[in-house]
Amino acid sequence: MINYLKSLFVPETFTLSNGKVVKSKFNWTIYIVIALFFLIILAGKFTGFSFETLVDKGANFFDILVKMVKVDFAYFPKIVGPMIDTLTMSLLGTVIGAVFALPAAFICSANLNKNRIFIRIVKTLISIIRTVPVLVYALILTYIFGIGTFAGFLSLTIFTFSICTKMLYEQIETLDNGPFEAMESTGSDKVKATWIAIFPQLRSHYFSTMLYNFEMNVRSAAILGYVGAGGIGLILNENIGWRKYGRVGMILIVLIVTVIAIESLSRFIRKRLG
Repeated sequence: MINYLKSLFVPETFTLSNGKVVKSKFNWTIYIVIALFFLIILAGKFTGFSFETLVDKGANFFDILVKMVKVDFAYFPKIVGPMIDTLTMSLLGTVIGAVFALPAAFICSANLNKNRIFIRIVKTLISIIRTVPVLVYALILTYIFGIGTFAGFLSLTIFTFSICTKMLYEQIETLDNGPFEAMESTGSDKVKATWIAIFPQLRSHYFSTMLYNFEMNVRSAAILGYVGAGGIGLILNENIGWRKYGRVGMILIVLIVTVIAIESLSRFIRKRLG
């Protein structure tokens, strides 16, 4: 046991038959595990994590859960409208964001655009846009355009644009650049060469990325109502505030069923595209 523990920290030395001394490769694993252990303890200290609090207060979650299980089915008709709003702004935000992301991705691709400084500037801007949470965009846009689904739609459009652009330009940079260069050498302009030589290779990934973002946007749209951006999140926030947990349970059931249906449809379409 002692020898095993020693081997974790100290590289072993072997002597070959020809007399040559060989040292085993240094093993960083044990040091990384120890460092992670102390970082977890430190993070727990900073966040005020406490097992006692978790045990004492954790039971309250199940009390609320029991109240939510007593679903108020009579509330369902009032959920339909906000759910349609959620789906509408998610779909519209996804489509428009993805449409704008396509040319942006072509511009950001190092194998299509040779201006390295311009690419670095654009990629930095995209990274900054992507860093800001969609909820923050919704909060800012509700102050500009007022409370409602329009602010939610715009925030989802910005979010989709930033995510799709990154995923697409990373994919474009892995594609075969030969057809594009061949078309350029015959006198075709960049736009035509990109559309004919690059987009057909990217098409299935592009629509798959769009569907994936639509799934994410439906989930995100469910909480945009907390800042007044419309959709099902608005009535979810209201009923949690009023402690109408039966209604909250009904809202969550509708949301879960909708998300599962979208995921199933999206999976089917992605398989057909693939």
